[in-house]
Amino acid sequence: MSIARAAEILRSGGLVVFPTETVYGLGADAVNPRAVARIYEAKGRPQFNPLIAHVSGLTEAERHAHLHENARRLARAFWPGPFTIVARRRSESPVAELACAGLDTIALRAPSHPMARELLSAFGGPIVAPSANRSGHVSTTTAQHAAEDLGDRVDLVLDGGPCQIGLESTIVAVGEDGAVALLRPGAISRGEIEAIVGPVSSAHAAKVQAPGMLESHYAPRARIRLDAAAPQPGEAYLAFGAPAPAGGATLSASGDLVEAAANLYATLRALDATGADVIAVAPIPPHGLGEAIRDRLARAAAPR
Repeated sequence: MSIARAAEILRSGGLVVFPTETVYGLGADAVNPRAVARIYEAKGRPQFNPLIAHVSGLTEAERHAHLHENARRLARAFWPGPFTIVARRRSESPVAELACAGLDTIALRAPSHPMARELLSAFGGPIVAPSANRSGHVSTTTAQHAAEDLGDRVDLVLDGGPCQIGLESTIVAVGEDGAVALLRPGAISRGEIEAIVGPVSSAHAAKVQAPGMLESHYAPRARIRLDAAAPQPGEAYLAFGAPAPAGGATLSASGDLVEAAANLYATLRALDATGADVIAVAPIPPHGLGEAIRDRLARAAAPR
């Protein structure tokens, strides 16, 4: 009953805490950008780092990413289990761009915990889930700790007992040429990985970013002008707290930061497609999700 209820909550855009073999995850429908934005809000002091999309296995993973044979070998060896693969995202993947932090890659994992697998099966799609804790707090390995940390910020907590491993998954990036880089150590060791695919480079050599390693994100072709009260002639305008002017777009007409976060990448792309040389962006408040939105806009506005 609880699994069915959890799947229904996810379909309705809610947040569910669920156990994996590594740590408890804070889950949302991976294709629903507003639900993904709620994850960042619930964790507090959010950063739009990429999130891991949990899938049932290799077949589902290939619907979302271009996987080199080395990635397939690793998946067959370590899935289901505490192992995440970062690879180039397929353009047809429905996973929300916010979950990938605007990058052209996607992080995928097939967990082994029985309750996590039941939830994935009942839900029938990818579930994004960072660790179920407030930002800056220790990752949670019991349902009680997750509930205490997140409180009423989530809609349901599934209790699957203490996590077996208690350490976040190993993350590797697999390039289109098959090169493998270790981005985050975990329960699957470098030696075990190299036994499958040969020598593995270190994180600093990786071209693909992963959760906790975000250095860049989608930047539009147009230049970005921040904290603009109004557009100048020829500029496209990205509004906040008001309807969009003609030829512009709004992150949220009502000033809802969750809605604004969910719309961030899509509205930037839409305005970039107009051909404007400059996108003027309305002031965004610096609190809550606004801090992360402003950070990403500032990165987009940086010289390049």
